[in-house]
Amino acid sequence: MPIYTYKCASCGFAQDEMQKMSDALLTVCPSCGKADYAKQVTAAGFALKGTGWYATDFKDSGSKPVAKAEAAAPACGTGACPACN
Repeated sequence: MPIYTYKCASCGFAQDEMQKMSDALLTVCPSCGKADYAKQVTAAGFALKGTGWYATDFKDSGSKPVAKAEAAAPACGTGACPACN
């Protein structure tokens, strides 16, 4: 379940609340009882750790690997392939 940060505009009370995404927003402050309790916009609460999933899995080095069949085939225009004959 996601954890949301709420803050009261009247008294300044702030608290993290664990709620389902489908739950209704909380509006009544648990500290002062006023209806000024609102969900805050915060940064995501996770960090990627390890050796670097981006560098090992998704990083584009600028060149694509050449397939073995393409690497073994002679360059077109030399008369060695069926397209040149």
